[in-house]
Amino acid sequence: MDIFYPVESFAGWITFSVLSLDSTTTLAQAINFFIYDSIKIIILLFVITFIMGVINIFLPVEKVRDFLLKNKLFGFEYLLAALFGTATPFCSCSSIPLFIGFVKGGIPLGVTFAFLISSPLVDSVVIAMLLGLFGLKVTLVYVVTGIVISMLAGFVLGRMKLERYLEPWVLKVQSANSEIDRSKESYILKIIDDSLATIKIVFPYIFIGVGLSSFIHGYVPTEFFTQYVRGFWSVPVATIIAVPLYANAAGVLPIGQALVSKGIPIGTVLSFMMAAVALSIPSSIMLKKVMNWKLLIIFLGVVTFAIILSGYFFNIVLG
Repeated sequence: MDIFYPVESFAGWITFSVLSLDSTTTLAQAINFFIYDSIKIIILLFVITFIMGVINIFLPVEKVRDFLLKNKLFGFEYLLAALFGTATPFCSCSSIPLFIGFVKGGIPLGVTFAFLISSPLVDSVVIAMLLGLFGLKVTLVYVVTGIVISMLAGFVLGRMKLERYLEPWVLKVQSANSEIDRSKESYILKIIDDSLATIKIVFPYIFIGVGLSSFIHGYVPTEFFTQYVRGFWSVPVATIIAVPLYANAAGVLPIGQALVSKGIPIGTVLSFMMAAVALSIPSSIMLKKVMNWKLLIIFLGVVTFAIILSGYFFNIVLG
């Protein structure tokens, strides 16, 4: 039985009974799709964010930083940094203050990059929405691949010895105190408050993204996409065109679902979504404040190459 059957029934009741829309019309199907997907995503987002909040209680920023500095992990520091990025519910822009703090704390630049890539690419919002939109198999493949991308890209960037391209002021910046308030008696209430705050922040993006997805799903002909995004070059083309389309993971992922429904290969769509989340123009502008153009171009180039390779991998594994 579909665990979201009650949500599906509720969406159908609103669309066909309350609004009295004809179920055979495109408008009715689009509205039903919008109501169902919006509620399902919000429920999943709360659950996943709550779980990640519990993880953050036991894996705070300062402990991770101290652990990385004091222990020789023979390469596993990249895995730990990527996993920590996954556990932190930050978008690409809000991850940058932590990036600065990590650099200031003396953590190797490559390990810090692994965190910076993983945090927006495989955060709790992305996981929750992938589960709701594409199911468990696609979500697991995406999450594992995203973590591997973060590790390998961080490793490659670390081996290139790029510290000299950081802006001089970065090493002088004091790390922001991001320690979780543990003085309260009830962690659960704080985690619930944080989860609700996350939903409040991303809800407008969910609303816009699912709305556009509903429009694409109902009104845009399949031929429009299959004509322009197909063949061997579909993955790099989708990756490149995604960058200026960045809004938020909550807005991009529903659009990806609509593209899949139009026959675009899943790997091409996932590379599109990865690029929109990880290669955003706003985060690049912020990164320019802490690194010079050469380092920024190298960073974006390595991540772009990794995402394109992942797109072809997704098409093979999930196609």
